[in-house]
Amino acid sequence: MPIDKPNKKPKLSFFSPDFESDMKIPFVSQGVSAGFPSPALDFMETVIDLNKELVKNPLATFYVRAEGNSMIDAGINDQDVLVVDRSLEPQNNTIAICFIDGEFTVKRIRLEKGSLYLMPENKNYAPIQVTEENQLIIWGIVTYVIKPV
Repeated sequence: MPIDKPNKKPKLSFFSPDFESDMKIPFVSQGVSAGFPSPALDFMETVIDLNKELVKNPLATFYVRAEGNSMIDAGINDQDVLVVDRSLEPQNNTIAICFIDGEFTVKRIRLEKGSLYLMPENKNYAPIQVTEENQLIIWGIVTYVIKPV
């Protein structure tokens, strides 16, 4: 369910994984060559559930649809779906979903000389230095990015 603010377009849309789905997608368990053709269809023997594959802690995981381009150099583009785990501890250089001063954002966490920064991955955006005046909640750590090709 998207989180919305009056008169303001949300930056992120939040979703829960559907672990009750019985959708079965064929899965080629053998690696597929990115060079010469491979007879991969001969190995299509199983199915995969992406919720179970991408989610390590179901009770603490949610999906977020990114909006904007502040993280493009980290491989996160507008409309990509991020898999986020709330059970992981924030670490230096991890990418996190942050709630700062009443707004959600996705940024890289940077600890530097006793200061905390939320770093964009696009040179057109400025880092956000977190000070005592800011209200910051780190909602979770991004573990996967799902994107169209």
